[in-house]
Amino acid sequence: MYTASSSVSAPHRPQRSATPAGSGPYLDPAHAGRARRPAGTVGQPLSGRIDLSGPQGAQLRMAVASVHRICPEFNPVQVLRRSGRSVLLIGTTGRTTAVAKCLLDHSPAWAERLRHEIAAYRAFVRHRPPVRVPRLIAADPENCTLVIERMPGRAAALARHPAEAPPRADVRAALGAIARLNSWRPPAGMFDAPLDYASRISRYHELGLFTDRDLGDLQKLLHGLAHAGGRQGMGQFCHGDALLSNILLSPTGPVLVDWEHAGWYLPGYDLATLWAVLGEAPVARRQISQLAQQAGTAARDAFLVNLMLVLTREIRTYETAVQRTMREAPPAGSSQPASGGLSAGEEQRLLLRRLHDDCALARRAVRAAVGTR
Repeated sequence: MYTASSSVSAPHRPQRSATPAGSGPYLDPAHAGRARRPAGTVGQPLSGRIDLSGPQGAQLRMAVASVHRICPEFNPVQVLRRSGRSVLLIGTTGRTTAVAKCLLDHSPAWAERLRHEIAAYRAFVRHRPPVRVPRLIAADPENCTLVIERMPGRAAALARHPAEAPPRADVRAALGAIARLNSWRPPAGMFDAPLDYASRISRYHELGLFTDRDLGDLQKLLHGLAHAGGRQGMGQFCHGDALLSNILLSPTGPVLVDWEHAGWYLPGYDLATLWAVLGEAPVARRQISQLAQQAGTAARDAFLVNLMLVLTREIRTYETAVQRTMREAPPAGSSQPASGGLSAGEEQRLLLRRLHDDCALARRAVRAAVGTR
């Protein structure tokens, strides 16, 4: 079994009700064919001012200048989100409220992601998907700058892994939007396949994240999927990062944002992403598991392959976060607990432990699925 590179011990979690039967990654291989950051709230006014002073202000001035080169009428009003890699600015273009996304870290990997997102928005101008997406206003792939309309609505969740189960109506709206998107067949050549499954599985095995048994089992499922329909027949168009934080809920319907990873995947990639982050929502997980199996054994197997990859990626992400938090932690006794009495590091370790439990569950499901072939 995979052993974490850092401790995942954590304080005792509050007792929760048992997971309903059938809420695991899949129900029963033998019966698969029978089973079934926010852009603001509606009407939120723009206010405030952007501080362009100091070293950080210099970065913002460069970002605003890059936006003005492609959209001179953009008037920045607020910083919506900022990280070491990018900045999101809210502003106006005439009577339209807009969001400008500017890359601060122009390393090849991050530049390619934003260029992929720009290409997606340009493709949506010619061929509209069956879900609501922001309208493209301007873009500069070379300087990694994107300007889109600001869509009204609230994010279905603010956190990547919501600490509480979202309202069932929100989950239902999100799943409906994802289902419509996954059924879309854009013209050939508009999108590529962002994920090389065989290479990713081999790399995780080389890193020690997958055991030899995992490697063999996942390769068997991939081989079976290739025979079930080939690359084209088993392909499904996916958002690629179907987090609830990337789904805005508005009175006129869900809006999907952040299309950096859009493209063709094995069926169920978006569902696997939602399953992975809804650890506090067992009812939603059961619904996702049932949806992933509706199309039969091949769809179930594709979902399980996706789920193993998504969960392992999340584990890698939060292993790194825990290690960073431990390095940056203040001396013992001086840290301030986060909400609920837990420090940030303790919350990360709790989440990491849950992800390991989920991965073990998915691993057992994969082995059971291989056993039915």
